[in-house]
Amino acid sequence: MWSVYACSWVAYLALLGLALQVENLRHGRFDWNEIGSMFWTLPQAFILALLWPLSGWLRRRRWPLTAILLSHLAGATAFGILSLLLMCTMFKLDKPLGWYVWPLLYTMMIYGVIASIFHTVRMHAAARHQALAIQQAHALLVASELNALRSKLNPHFLFNTLHSIIALTRKDPDAAETALFQFSDMLRYVLDTEKSGSDRVTLAAELDFVRDYLQLEALRLGGRLNVDWQLDAAAAALALPALSLQPLVENSIKHAFNPHSRPGRLTIRSRVQAGGGALALSVGDDGPGADLAAVRRSNGLGLRTVERRLRLEYGEDGRLAIDTAPGAGFTVTISIPLDPHQEPSACIP
Repeated sequence: MWSVYACSWVAYLALLGLALQVENLRHGRFDWNEIGSMFWTLPQAFILALLWPLSGWLRRRRWPLTAILLSHLAGATAFGILSLLLMCTMFKLDKPLGWYVWPLLYTMMIYGVIASIFHTVRMHAAARHQALAIQQAHALLVASELNALRSKLNPHFLFNTLHSIIALTRKDPDAAETALFQFSDMLRYVLDTEKSGSDRVTLAAELDFVRDYLQLEALRLGGRLNVDWQLDAAAAALALPALSLQPLVENSIKHAFNPHSRPGRLTIRSRVQAGGGALALSVGDDGPGADLAAVRRSNGLGLRTVERRLRLEYGEDGRLAIDTAPGAGFTVTISIPLDPHQEPSACIP
C-alpha cells in the first residue's frame, strides 16, 4: 500500500511539474525555480499518509458511516486550510479572499480521494479475509463431516462382514477359517486408507477389495452368487474414494440374495464417460427390486453414506442414481469426476 501511495505522489509531482513548464516550453525556455517550487506538495503527502493508520483505527472502532464522513469532512477542511497557509508562506501570496476558494476546494478534494482509496482498500482486504475465513471454516466442516461419514461406513462394513463369518462358523468351520484370512486382507485395506491420511485409491485396488468381499460372500452363498464383470481397462488407474463400490455390492447381496434361495446375477460395470470427464461405476442385480420412493425414504446407511460423501467431495458433479422397480432388479450408478492433476502415486495402489 505504501509503495502504491508513494508512486501516486511521484506521478502527481511529475504531472504538476509538466503543467508548470507548459508555458515556458512554448517560449523555448525551462525554469528550474518553478520545478523546485512544486515540492511544496511533499508536506501534503506526509500529512495525507496519516490517513492510512487513521482509516484502520476508524475501522477497528466500528464507527457508523455518518460519524466517519463527518470526521473526514472536518479533516478535509483542516487539511485545506493548512495547505493554503503553507502555500501562502512559501510563495508569499497576497491575493483577494475569493481567490483562495478554488485552492481550498482542490486540496479538500485530494484529501477526499485519498481517504476514499484508503478506506476502499481496507474494506476490500477485510472482505477478502472474511471470505477466506468462511472458506476455511467450510472446508473444516466438510472434512469433519467426511470423517464422521467414514467412521460410520467402516464399522458398518466390519460389523456386517463379521456377522457373515459368525454365521458361517456354524455351517462350515473350515470355510469360516478361510473367510477370516480373507477378512484380514480386507481389514488391512481399510487400515491402509486410514493410515495414509488420504482415502483416495485406484479403481483397481477398490475392485480387488470387492473381489475379496465377494469371495467371502461366495463361501456363504455358494453357487447362488454369479458375478458378471464388465470393466473398462482404461479406468483401472483412475482415483476414487475408498469403499465407494463395496457398499453398492453389499446392498445387492443383502436385498437380492440373502432373502432368497434361488441363484442370482450381480453385474459390476466401470467405464469412463464420453469426453473423459467422469468415471461411472454401477452395480446391478436381477433381484426383486423395490419401489424407488420407498428406497429414498428408508434409513439404510450404505447408499445414503456413499451419496453424501460424493456430494461433499465433488459437489454437484458427484452423483448417485438408483434405477429400480418391483420385479425389475436394482441398479445403483455413481459418477465420480476425474481430476486431471491427480497423480497415480497419490492413491493407494
